Amino acid sequence: MAQSDIRTAIITGGSRGLGLALARSLVGDGWSVVIDARAGADLARARRELEGQGPSGPADLGTSPTPGTVVAVAGDITDAAHRRALVDAALAAGGGIELLVHNASHLGISPQPRLAEYPLDHFARVYEVNVTAPLALTQLALPVLRPSACVVAVSSDAGVEAYEGWGGYGSSKAALEHLFAVLAEEHPGLRVYRVDPGDMNTRMHQEAFPGEDISDRPYPEESGPGLLALIEGELPSGRYRAADLAPAKG
Repeated sequence: MAQSDIRTAIITGGSRGLGLALARSLVGDGWSVVIDARAGADLARARRELEGQGPSGPADLGTSPTPGTVVAVAGDITDAAHRRALVDAALAAGGGIELLVHNASHLGISPQPRLAEYPLDHFARVYEVNVTAPLALTQLALPVLRPSACVVAVSSDAGVEAYEGWGGYGSSKAALEHLFAVLAEEHPGLRVYRVDPGDMNTRMHQEAFPGEDISDRPYPEESGPGLLALIEGELPSGRYRAADLAPAKG
């Protein structure tokens, strides 16, 4: 396969949850995927799992990816050097970037405090991770995105609904949504999606509801098919719910 035929994706927060589920699907379809996370051990574990299913076999860290392989870049998405490393790793596949998924997210204090008591330093960190970093990474990637590339901002129903005690995280997702709605207007050639994956049985969701039983929530793999259908399809830029996009079960 020529380098120009390789489909390359960057997925932030790809070591677990929805990011890992999506990476698993893409690698299985022959994509070259660059994933990141702050926790190096979790990222290495995810990389080993993904390499085990890729059609092209394993790749060493720091090498150019080949179709169906994975490059893992540990670091903090709020760090400019880390964001540059993600784009550089994706460009090593050649032919530009086909997909950019902003999945990394910061919940903030748990349990979620009311706005009247929200510590502003923590509030600023939520916005730095959930709003500023995705914009900064997009700015770096825009010049090397393929003409019909897909940009996905993973959002939440808390970004459109006012839930008591969710003013920090929820307002950051509302800001993220508006940023990428404007991006879609400014770059009509791209497919820019804001996606609500729905409630999921993830570590972050458990942290949001400490001590509660969340075993009734669906696993991230159940949101993956809808997200994959959006990426592989031709729907116009906009806001979508993953549950509405999943192929009907036969």
